Amino acid sequence: MLGTVTSVSKSATHEFSKDTHTSIRLLTGLGVEGDAHAGITVKHRSRVARDPSQPNLRQVHLIHAELFDEVAAAGHTVRPGDLGENITTTGIDLLGLPTGTLLHIGDEAVVEVTGLRNPCTQIDGFQAGLLKEVVHRDGDGNVVRKAGIMSVVVAGGEVRPGDQVRAVLPAEPHRPLERV
Repeated sequence: MLGTVTSVSKSATHEFSKDTHTSIRLLTGLGVEGDAHAGITVKHRSRVARDPSQPNLRQVHLIHAELFDEVAAAGHTVRPGDLGENITTTGIDLLGLPTGTLLHIGDEAVVEVTGLRNPCTQIDGFQAGLLKEVVHRDGDGNVVRKAGIMSVVVAGGEVRPGDQVRAVLPAEPHRPLERV
C-alpha cells in the first residue's frame, strides 16, 4: 500500500491546530521534534492528568486528506494541521490499517501504528457540528472514528510534503485499530 505526504505540521504549545511547515523531523521513540506531544510518556493533557507515567502511544498523529473532502460535503472547511495532525496523507487507507503496521515515510522515517485517534469535544470548539462528522455510530451501533491514526516513531528522519508513505503490514492475525 502506497500513499503520499501532502502536508506536515507541528506546534510547540498545546493548541488544537498545528502550523504547517516545509518539513518536520521525527525523533526515534519521541515523536516530532519541537512538538508539544513529543516524549516517551504521554503528553496529552487529559491523559497526563489521569496518569503521567503512561507510555506515549500518540507521538505522531496522521490524517488522510480525503477526510477533508468528506467533511466539506457536510459544510465544513478543514485544512492540513487544523485537526492537530502532524502528517496529512493521501492515497492510503490509514483507518483500514491493522495495529502494528509500519509506515515508511520518505527516505528514513518509520512509524508504527498504535491505534485510532479518539476525537473529543474540542473538535466542535474548532467548528460546531464537526465532531459528529468524524465520530459517529454505524448502522449496527458500532462507533466509527475517522479523525486519523496515532503512531510511535521507530526510526527518525525528515518528513516533507511529496514524500512517499509505504505501509508494511504486521504478521497475521491482524488486530483492528482501537482508540488510543
